[in-house]
Amino acid sequence: MDISTLSASAGGTASRAAASSAGGSSVLSSDFETFIRMLTVQMENQDPLNPMESTEFATQLATFSSVEQQVQTNDLLSALGAQMGLMGVSQLSGWIGMEGRAIAPVVFDGAPVPLTVSGDTLADRHELVVRDSAGTEVQRLGVSGDREEIAWLGSDRNGTLLPSGTYDISVESFSGDEIVGSTPAQVHGRIIEARTEAGQTVLVMESGQEVPASALLGLRLPR
Repeated sequence: MDISTLSASAGGTASRAAASSAGGSSVLSSDFETFIRMLTVQMENQDPLNPMESTEFATQLATFSSVEQQVQTNDLLSALGAQMGLMGVSQLSGWIGMEGRAIAPVVFDGAPVPLTVSGDTLADRHELVVRDSAGTEVQRLGVSGDREEIAWLGSDRNGTLLPSGTYDISVESFSGDEIVGSTPAQVHGRIIEARTEAGQTVLVMESGQEVPASALLGLRLPR
């Protein structure tokens, strides 16, 4: 997703916001005309011996005026909300091309995946554990437990390349034979797209990995 795509998206959303506002104004105008016609009929058919009091007339006008202002306020807030959402995505356009780091399931497509891993510092043994989307363990190997960057090659315990798919990777830390902690791996990837879904900004990495912007732990220039 590039700047032109963002601009097109912004234009489309702004147009929809404007159309919504115009629609609200059209409905409001129609309601006002209906109100005037009904009020006119009411005045024409009122009892001459018991005419509508001026206070009642003023109350009805004030009520409609209040509704009119509320509709206009709601339209304005909707338009401002759309603009603020677009502003957030536009600012994220500066992240395109950067390398992001986040805790998320790893999308494997056959190429090595850069990860940051670490274990519990109080443990005496650490193992990198890989599970497929069904939760089945497919790889387990010893690691230092220190915070380090590695390239996960995507192979099983026999060295056979795993099929493309999504994998959960973590470091399990042990004290003796007792597990004392499990630390999820942090996946790295170059960001190629930013989009909004259900009010949330989603970042797409080069591998197809998708992570919420709120889950991003770090940014840096690609190496």
